[in-house]
Amino acid sequence: MDDEEKQTEASATRELHFREQHKKRLSWMPWLYFSLKERHRAWAQAWQDEVQNSFRELETIEIASGCFVSPEARLFGEPGRGIVMQEGCSLAAEVFIHGPVRLGRNVSLNARSALDGGVRGIEIGDDTRIATGAALYAFNHGLSPDRLVREQPVVSRGIRIGKDVWIGANACITDGVTIGDHAVVGMGAVVTRDVAPFAIVGGAPARVLGDRRNKT
Repeated sequence: MDDEEKQTEASATRELHFREQHKKRLSWMPWLYFSLKERHRAWAQAWQDEVQNSFRELETIEIASGCFVSPEARLFGEPGRGIVMQEGCSLAAEVFIHGPVRLGRNVSLNARSALDGGVRGIEIGDDTRIATGAALYAFNHGLSPDRLVREQPVVSRGIRIGKDVWIGANACITDGVTIGDHAVVGMGAVVTRDVAPFAIVGGAPARVLGDRRNKT
């Protein structure tokens, strides 16, 4: 192998390593996928087609066009408890979803967020952002003292999140909660009651801290 061939091989190897590292970057910061330069678009689209088709084959899941799904996402849907992603959604690395869960258009779930739809399901409106480590669980256990915790009955009322909602890192949303359009849930909040549209809530348990319409 002459010097020119060695240089060509070395260049191809660097490009391969760069591409694999870029995939990791996109998996943990998926918003970057939507602003990729043209020279990266072709391989990234082919990669995403492969990832998304694999999930479609293995799980009860609908993924619309223009979505990004990290291969490290943990997605579990069964008949009657499926996952639906509308256009433009993004799921980062180590996101956990157990259906029934329905995501509106342009919903983003950042790394390690967790959604379990229980029986009644989770619905999330268009353009909502869910930050790293947030947890939404649409079921709860009984507390009767006459039986073991693991034997308690499970109930599910469902969770409804409106449009243009921002749920901060490590926030928790409990079963039965509805969050209105344009609301903000602060980092680390524990939301046990409904949140009005445009409200800003924080704390454990969460309480109203302000209104987005007063923020100019």
